[in-house]
Amino acid sequence: MNREKIELEFLFRASPHILYTFLTSPACLVRWFCDEVDITGKNYSFFWSGSEEAAELVEAEENERLRFKWEDGDDDEYLEFRFSKSPVTGETILNITDFCDDDEIEDQKRYWETEIEKLRKETGG
Repeated sequence: MNREKIELEFLFRASPHILYTFLTSPACLVRWFCDEVDITGKNYSFFWSGSEEAAELVEAEENERLRFKWEDGDDDEYLEFRFSKSPVTGETILNITDFCDDDEIEDQKRYWETEIEKLRKETGG
């Protein structure tokens, strides 16, 4: 199975600061992304329905970018969130880079669309 890089873009009325908080704070992450999270330094343990996935926060620029490296993932793969402002509308642009098997691209896109909808509700848009 070949692995593919996917890049997605979403618009938010919420500021980059609010989105950054919702991606780094345990109290906020459980509101939209996972059932539970433990954070020790740069090590994140995410829990979904009793299953655990561990990641290291390898890059963080406050209100600009976060990059996670999954513990059991390929060395070249990561999960990245980038924030920027639309010069036209002033909205926050959230870009997500993720990786998945080539036969799971549409499922992975739908997954992120569902998760982002939860995030929008939590951040007010």
